[in-house]
Amino acid sequence: MITLDNVHKSFGSNHVLRGVNLHVPRGSSMVIIGGSGTGKSVALKCVLGLVTPDSGQITVDGKPNDKGDRDAFLARFGMLFQGAALFDSLHVWENVAFRLLRGTLKRPRAEAREIAIEKLRRVGLKPDVADRFPAELSGGMQKRVGLARAIAADPEIIFFDEPTTGLDPIMSGVINDLIREIVVEMGATAMTITHDMSSVRAIADSVAMLHDGVIQWTGPVAEMDASGDPYLRQFITGSADGPIEAVR
Repeated sequence: MITLDNVHKSFGSNHVLRGVNLHVPRGSSMVIIGGSGTGKSVALKCVLGLVTPDSGQITVDGKPNDKGDRDAFLARFGMLFQGAALFDSLHVWENVAFRLLRGTLKRPRAEAREIAIEKLRRVGLKPDVADRFPAELSGGMQKRVGLARAIAADPEIIFFDEPTTGLDPIMSGVINDLIREIVVEMGATAMTITHDMSSVRAIADSVAMLHDGVIQWTGPVAEMDASGDPYLRQFITGSADGPIEAVR
């Protein structure tokens, strides 16, 4: 569904992506791990076309991601942002239905509200939450609202950016379970970037470790612990000793 072929991206003298090669099969869940500043978010932005690679090619469903109708292309994606990224001035249901109230996916307001309430139910939130504002919700509830918004338009591809950041272990587990259930239920292709190894084990079919601008290791999540790769082992264990230098 998504292929990155020798993708390079620099910002001035900062060479972030140095030849990334990655294949994400249709209907699978790929989790990208790696240290802070290794280019995980840049890779996602390149797929979405928010950042233009210096060289290399990215295809989505076999077609270059920089060709064709831009609105139609983006309509295929859903996104759960780090920190939920809800609009403070909009009611919860308006946040969930944001894409359904404008643009190519626009629906009548009453229909958009019905869809939003149904998606809120899907992530475990009651209908009375719909007319609250984000500031009235806990961090875990806000993350659920963000997840409901990501799936509101029934996208083919969903990106999850650090989905459990700032959540306690119990709520992180709840969000991980919801993500896994929804991705399987929808048959969607998923790409997640995270530092949380519990998320990796809960939602990944495959794992790719991005280090020093390239995919250092990729394979099924079941093979991760026995990979023998020293970079991956150090990241999984959180050890200060290993080939990855800790910035002090």
